[in-house]
Amino acid sequence: MNDNDGQSGDIGRISSGTMILRLAAIALVILAIAGVFAYAGGWLTPHTLTGARIVDRFEQVNEVHPGFRRNHAKGVCLSGYFESNGRGTALSKAAIFLPGRVPVIGRFALAVGQPYAADEANTVRSMALLFKLPDGEEWRTGMNNIPVFPVNSAEGFYDLLLSSAPDPATGKPDPAKMGAFITKHPEFAKAIQLIHGQPVSSGFADSAYNSLNAFRFINAKGAEIPVRWSMVPVQAFRPFNSAMSNKSNTNQLFDALIAEIHNGALQWHLIITVGQPGDPTADATLPWPSERQHIDAGTLTIDHIESEDTSPARDLNFDPLILPDGIAGSDDPLLSARSAAYSSSFTRREGEPKSPSAVSTAETGK
Repeated sequence: MNDNDGQSGDIGRISSGTMILRLAAIALVILAIAGVFAYAGGWLTPHTLTGARIVDRFEQVNEVHPGFRRNHAKGVCLSGYFESNGRGTALSKAAIFLPGRVPVIGRFALAVGQPYAADEANTVRSMALLFKLPDGEEWRTGMNNIPVFPVNSAEGFYDLLLSSAPDPATGKPDPAKMGAFITKHPEFAKAIQLIHGQPVSSGFADSAYNSLNAFRFINAKGAEIPVRWSMVPVQAFRPFNSAMSNKSNTNQLFDALIAEIHNGALQWHLIITVGQPGDPTADATLPWPSERQHIDAGTLTIDHIESEDTSPARDLNFDPLILPDGIAGSDDPLLSARSAAYSSSFTRREGEPKSPSAVSTAETGK
């Protein structure tokens, strides 16, 4: 009896000890996971510039508009297809460049954080696309109608948002703040000269849209090459005529686009610019030489336009690092910053009630 009781006590103590060790191990795992989330969210490093902090800055400047993107908030959705001519296969093994047609959905938007802002000709315009490739692959890309990005770092963009915000007293940026910003980020002055030196087209349909960031193409042999790309319109360029601007129509650029697509499909050529050794890949403010090789890889056709109120593209995150096999990011630090900020913006707006788009179904006819 006594021997059996002693054995039972030993077993009980071993079981209790084992249970305590297991619980301690589980607690450590939970703490480690919590630590990862805390680090990713910037809670352990409050001064580190995270995607969440970039989105906070957008909200600080533009206020919060529930359900909308924190930037490129005003938009209209599109669909159509991309027809590859096969010429891109020499540069990349990505399925998008095989001869044939793939469906595309996306958005045209203005780079503003206020979804009901009036259309202005000099506001940056964007084209965001999702190419639906075979075997479930996707290529997502967000392009703008400016030749270069105004800054070359996430910190620069974060500072620019606040420095360029209109002063409530004047409605214009504070010159002292902008002066301090330019001193801190000297690349801005040269970049803005290039941006302002580019003529402004009449609207979305005759704008060219550029990747701005550099990427890498990987071909079937594993060779890598730096690239940038552009969507160059088939529609003839027409300069924006301020005398023809209809200030009473706050959606004038979007309404013109809607009318053009209802009148017939719009098209752009996908032009790949091939980089050479020494071309900057980590600085989106620096253009590549104009004599670089340009390859026409195919034609984008947009034949349908739809309000965000009904389109699945409204809820898409056009993360620039969602890439198919054969396309990869470069060493440009803005790519990871964009990806993190887009993710944070997406998470916030998906948890919010949806408000009607400024470009309604009555306007698009869809």
